[in-house]
Amino acid sequence: MDLKTLNSAIERVAGEKGIAAEEVLNAVETAIAAAYKKEYRKRSEVVKAKFDLKTGKLQFWQAKVVVDPEKVRFIQDGAESTPEMELKEGEEGLIRFNSDRHILLPEAREIKADAEIGEELLFSLESHSDFGRIAAQTAKQVVLQVLREAERSSVKKEFADKENQIVSGTIQRFERGNVYVDIGRAMGIMFYNESIPGEHYRIGERMRFYVMAVQDEYGRQPGIILSRANPKFIGKLFEMEVPEIADGAVEIKEIAREAGSRTKVAFTSKVDGVDPVGSAVGQRGTRVMAVTNELGNEKIDIIEWSEDPEKYIGNSLSPAKVKEVEVLPRREARVFVAEDQLSLAIGKGGQNVRLAAKLTGWKIDVRSQARPDEVQEGGVAAAEISEAVNEKKEESEE
Repeated sequence: MDLKTLNSAIERVAGEKGIAAEEVLNAVETAIAAAYKKEYRKRSEVVKAKFDLKTGKLQFWQAKVVVDPEKVRFIQDGAESTPEMELKEGEEGLIRFNSDRHILLPEAREIKADAEIGEELLFSLESHSDFGRIAAQTAKQVVLQVLREAERSSVKKEFADKENQIVSGTIQRFERGNVYVDIGRAMGIMFYNESIPGEHYRIGERMRFYVMAVQDEYGRQPGIILSRANPKFIGKLFEMEVPEIADGAVEIKEIAREAGSRTKVAFTSKVDGVDPVGSAVGQRGTRVMAVTNELGNEKIDIIEWSEDPEKYIGNSLSPAKVKEVEVLPRREARVFVAEDQLSLAIGKGGQNVRLAAKLTGWKIDVRSQARPDEVQEGGVAAAEISEAVNEKKEESEE
């Protein structure tokens, strides 16, 4: 066998797949063992192979697991025992003994004095290098399967630290409303409900995506789940544009988003003298403009977070100017604005007050200062209260 060519092939495949050369060699050995078993051994046996790259020598072994005689059930003579049956527990928790795969502890200790239960013993087999067509096909399938699994594991490991981060990718194809994205060594998928409503995608277009999860592949679908509609996507975009966030001087406290339309982001300063709103907006609005350009001109309201509910609720209704905030029990607030600010405070279809309620966690009722007793159409929005907020609410009621 041409060892130089084999070594070169192993290294080339390892480089192309992004996996270790040892894993490629293991795949080759597993395939050779499968072919050997198909041609010369019984289906119930466990065969292992070792290929020495230095000498080109092939060795084969039959593997048997050491078992406790009191923990096995012997099948009747002539009864068939498949590998699948042996994996299942038999009567009273006893495993089905198969001499092709198991060896009793007393027998094992005659071969190896310190053999332990569960240990795997190897028994040398006659070497062969010629295999039939069916065995060769089996070997090929095993190699492909092992390489696919190794590549999948390598990709998952590589992208595990990219979860909850932003990646760039090229749109490859569309299928049933889902967008498939080439993100380097892997393919990601953006499901229909994770795309920005009204945003159009073109094959070959390069875009940024938020990595929601890295998991095992399901069928033909990739295991890297992408999004452009997730509110955290906005937060990560601001982290890329605002150095003060990376420095720890500014922090994003809350995000409320209706993807493709409007988003409210609450910032706070953790260092005296640093303006959180100014940092997020940037000189002449360059930073917030960079984020909106990435989102297809989705409107973004920069809000200053405050521990004071009245101030925070008032800020959350930006760009409207609030005159007064009346805090009520059960995390409810009544907000009064000038008549000419009423439609701005409520927003089209109640969107502005709805996002303000999501952002703050409060139920907000927007009213005109000139008509304080009149409930406005679309002017009331209830918050989507998280479990943590709910606990605080219950504590305050007690």
